[in-house]
Parts: sequence; C-alpha cells; structure tokens
Amino acid sequence: MKKRILIIDDEENIRYTFENFLVEEGYEVLSAKDYREALVAIDESDFDLIFSDILLDDKSGIDILRYVKEKNLNCPVVMITGAPDIGTASEALRLGAFDYISKPILQDTLVRVAKVALQHKTLRDEKERYQTNLDAIFRSVRDAIITVDKDLVVVEMNTAAEQICNLPRTIVGNLLNSFQTHCGGKCFDVLRSTIEEKQPLEISNLECKFNHRPHQVVSISTNPLINSKGMFSGAVLVVRDDTHLVELERDMKERRNFHNMIGKSKKIQMIYSFIEDLADVQTTVLVLGESGTGKELVAEAIHYGGARSNKSLVKVNCSALSENLLESELFGHVKGSFTGALQDRVGRFQKAEGGTIFLDEIGDISPRIQLQLLRVLQEREFERVGDSNPIKIDVRVIAATNQNLREKVKRGEFREDLYYRLKVVEMCLPPLRDRKEDIPLLVKHFVKKFNKKLNKEIAAISADVQKIFMNYTWPGNIRELEHTMEHAFILCHQNIITAEHLPLNFKDTAQSNKTPSEDTEEESQSIIQALEQALWNKAKAARLLGMSRRTLYRKIRDLKIGMKDEDSRA
Repeated sequence: MKKRILIIDDEENIRYTFENFLVEEGYEVLSAKDYREALVAIDESDFDLIFSDILLDDKSGIDILRYVKEKNLNCPVVMITGAPDIGTASEALRLGAFDYISKPILQDTLVRVAKVALQHKTLRDEKERYQTNLDAIFRSVRDAIITVDKDLVVVEMNTAAEQICNLPRTIVGNLLNSFQTHCGGKCFDVLRSTIEEKQPLEISNLECKFNHRPHQVVSISTNPLINSKGMFSGAVLVVRDDTHLVELERDMKERRNFHNMIGKSKKIQMIYSFIEDLADVQTTVLVLGESGTGKELVAEAIHYGGARSNKSLVKVNCSALSENLLESELFGHVKGSFTGALQDRVGRFQKAEGGTIFLDEIGDISPRIQLQLLRVLQEREFERVGDSNPIKIDVRVIAATNQNLREKVKRGEFREDLYYRLKVVEMCLPPLRDRKEDIPLLVKHFVKKFNKKLNKEIAAISADVQKIFMNYTWPGNIRELEHTMEHAFILCHQNIITAEHLPLNFKDTAQSNKTPSEDTEEESQSIIQALEQALWNKAKAARLLGMSRRTLYRKIRDLKIGMKDEDSRA
C-alpha cells in the first residue's frame, strides 16, 4: 500500500509544490489549509507522515503536534518554518517532532526527509507489533514473571505475579523488597544473588509464608538479562505455584522432589518428613552421612523451609582452612590483631545473624575451635580475634560430617560436650546403595540438567546402563552419580547414553558376581521395561536399549518374551 502523507500549510502554492514532489515519489498525499481542516483529516484517515507549517492563523504546528500526541498516533510530524527560530524548533523537538525544515524547500531535501521519517515510522510500527505480541505472551503465562534492573527495581511484571506473589501493580518502578513484607522474601535474595553473580538459580518447593495463604509452595528460577553484546541489564524471576502438586504428593504419601532433593524411596521420604518437622524448630542439627549424600541440600531445605528463610544461609567448609584462618573466618577479627590484619573483618557467624550457619566437615576442627564453638552454642555469643568485647548472636547452627564423631570422642579427638551440643537432633542420610529405587529419578534429573548445561538433546540411558547403575555400590553416592552422568554426556553424541560412554571403572564392574541365569533374567526385565516405556514400539525400544531392531527381535525370540498382539508394532 502507498504511504499516506498529510500536508498542512496555509499557502496554497506550498501545498501544491509538496504534493507534486511527493506524488512523483509514489506517495498518496492529502492537504489541509488550516488547523480545523487538518484535525478533520487526522480524525478520518490514518497517515504515515505529517508535514505541518508552524504558523497556522490562530493556531500553530505545535498545536497539531500536541493533538497527534494526545491521540497517541504513531505518526512522525515534520515542522515547516519560513523563519527558523531556535526557541520554536526546540519546543517542537521537545514535544516529539521528528524534524523541521526551512522554506524555501528544495525537492531533494523534502524527499530525503520524507524517506527518513517513513523509515522511522516503519521501525516504530514493527517495534509496536513486537511489543504487543510480547505483552500478550507475557500476560498469558500462568507463572509469575517479574523483571528487575541491576538495582532490583521492578521493570515489568505480569498479571500472574499479582496473584501468585500478591504484589500490587504499583510495584513497577520501585524496589522489589519494598512490597515483600508479607512473605518470606526469598525471591528477593535469589534475585540479588543472580545479579551479583550473573548466574541463573533454581529453588524448588519453597514455602512463601504468606499470612493470607500460609501453605503456598512455589518453585522459583532466575536468569540474568544479558544481550548478544554481553551487556548486563538486570534479571528475570519466574515463580511457579506448585501448591496443588505438593498437596497431591502429600496425599499420595510420595514426594519425588523436595527443596532440590530427589527421591521417592521410603528412607528419603522419612528424611523429607524429618526436615519439615525441623524447619520451624530453632534447634541445632547434626547431619551425618557419607560424602556425596546431599548433606548441604538438607541444610538448605531446613533453612529455606523455616522461619529464617528470609535471612542469610552462610556456609563454611571447616576442613578447607587452617585453624587460624578458620577462627578469623568464623568469628572475624579487628585491625592489627595479627600480621596481615589490615582492617576489621566481619565473621561468618555475624553475617548469618537472624539466619542459619552451615558448618560442613565439623569433624575436622581443632580443639581450640571446638572450645570456641562450644561457647557460641552455650552462650550465644563470641569474640572477634583481637577483641575482648563479646558479640551476641541469633543464629541457627546446622553441622555436618562424614566421620564417626562418637568414635572421635572415644579417642579424645572431639570434645564430648560439644558433640552432645551439636547432636540435639541428629539426622543420618542414607547412602545411595541403600536407596537404589531413587536412581532412575536422579538419572532423569541429571539428564535434564546436563541437556541444558551442555546444550544437548539426550533422551535417556540405555537399559544396560540402567542395569550397571542398579548393580553398582556408589561409594561416592549422588555426587559420583552426577559426575558419571556428566562424563557420559560429554562422550555421548547420540540420543541414548550406552555403556561405552561410562567411565572405565563401570565397564570393569558391570558383570561382576553375576550368574548366567541372573544375567538372562535381568536382560529380559530390561527389554520388557524398554518396550513398556516405548509403548511396545520395538523400533523405539531398540533405540532405548542401544541395539539394532534385528538384535532386539532375536533377543525377544531367544528369551521367549511375550508380546501384546494389539501393541506389537514394528
């Protein structure tokens, strides 16, 4: 369609000249001799560009410009002036005029300005269409979406955010936490971490702690906003209401995902229930378990599921620091207290005020640190290194170790009084070999995680790999399983992870201590499982098993596996 242009000028020869020049360029041109006639034309037609004289009898081109803005028309306005006046031109540009040109008008100048203005109009129209589509998508998403800038000021939010997060629309343009006094405020803390570290974060099964909706449970995820040039501008928060799913899982007495912990076995279900019982009880907890069983995840679940979730969770690896460094790290120090203490330092206990401190590898601390920690637990106070003034604290302590503290107490390596102070409540995490029914769920979780991390589209592990995993003892527990999956992902260049993608130690132990009859039975079960997963489509089942369709047919025949007549599709 031809671009429509309106010429507004009280001089007939100007209107005639403009019309001739622009019609030659293929535009459709209308003209108006005064303000009133121009308003009628603007109301009755859509224009892509308006040229208006600044002087129009008792009105002006500025009035035309104001009318266009009031009508919210996406139409550039170019001013025409016989005597250029800096003040008038500045006023016109301030009000949004696209440009202004001076009389006498040269044809080349007029055509060039018209082309540039129309190109600008096209870009604005495309941007408006894009924004309209984006707004429609934004509004239609059922999850709450909130975008913030680098200072955590809310830039935009959708309707779902008003409902799920109970936030008023007036929060746009204000700090997010200025309206979060009614909930735990964990979303703000996660967003702040994303902005500081420029890394995405995810938390599942977070209790909002609303007064009006006390049982609402959500999953949150955050991502930094970084454009193609690497410029960072803020972050986006997505909140999904999982209340219904959590309640359903509770009714079924089976939860497969709890505060980033994965599992449905009876032992892990007992851990979930134990964590819920501990969440709002402000007692010290000692978490025991082999390396890689998820002790840090338990600490996070206890903290974020309780009343302290809106405060800090501070983590300390006690085995990673020497005695002096650990003392300074935990309690802080004052300037000049030792060589290298160039300024005051706030310790981890003080940083955790009102929240939780997680002391990992507590079995490795020295006798002197044990004594100082005992005082903190007994008196709820400590002294910084080089300072005799006690500092009172309100901090929940969660400690963890993979060592047998009772044996260390017997050997005189760990204070008995501290041991009993720490184990007010003791939680022992089961090793992965004792909850093997959780391995398929964990594998599914890691497949999703590493597909996203490594930008792959791996569907599953083969039945042979599943069998290897179920027979393996997992001395490194869940951490070892995660590293094994990452190793396989790196080597796998197909849709299914097979045994050849596993580390060497798995290949050496795959068939250890297996009789032929046990192998046959397991192979039959693996094939049946793959067929059921593929809805008895043998081609898909073969791909899941990492074998050819011909091999699968032979094994079905040799192992005498019965097929469903109605479902035995090739």
